[in-house]
Amino acid sequence: MRTNGIQHIFFDLDHTLWDFDRNSALTFEKIFKMNAMEIELESFLKIYEPLNLAYWKLYRENKIDKPSLRFRRLKDTFNALKMPVKAGLINKLAIDYIDHLSTFNHLFDGTVEILDYLCPNYTLHIITNGFREVQQGKLNNAKIDHYFNTVTNSEMVGAKKPDPRIFKHALERARADVSQSIMIGDNYEADILGALGLGFDVICFNYHKTHIENGIKTVDNLIELKQFL
Repeated sequence: MRTNGIQHIFFDLDHTLWDFDRNSALTFEKIFKMNAMEIELESFLKIYEPLNLAYWKLYRENKIDKPSLRFRRLKDTFNALKMPVKAGLINKLAIDYIDHLSTFNHLFDGTVEILDYLCPNYTLHIITNGFREVQQGKLNNAKIDHYFNTVTNSEMVGAKKPDPRIFKHALERARADVSQSIMIGDNYEADILGALGLGFDVICFNYHKTHIENGIKTVDNLIELKQFL
């Protein structure tokens, strides 16, 4: 049964349904072995993960391009670890990472259960800033692609969340009215504020355990969405 007139649910993918941190760690473990690199994975990830988030923020703000993001997040991590790694190997690692990331398909607990719960009563969609060549592979390999009527990627639009253009494009593709739509995502700036600015209802999947302003619906696990939908 629908509530509050909602007919269309738009999900973010990474850090919302698809367990990015877990899958990314497994990918690095794999590509370091492929390239015969002796590196302590936990130490690497402790530095890499916040750097990656910072570079993605710059990417959303159009302050760096995709090749720079891919290279510099690795380069800065190796520099911080005082590991001399040649540019050629960093570029190879950057390519290997993208090539192998979608071969791991761990989802957050409750993902399939909540999609099964929502699918009969709502039309489901994805809006993602992730790289075009990777995101569809994630959906396919995790076997959740069939739940979604449309998948809108920032590269097909030429704009990244929180830019209103990507939300408008997603609404047009979905043939949805914003008054009948809700956005669910983990990133407060990109997903929540971006969607609110266009008039969406929103729910924050508070994966990062950050402070969320009063009045914004939040869940700590996906099954809690049943409280609202």
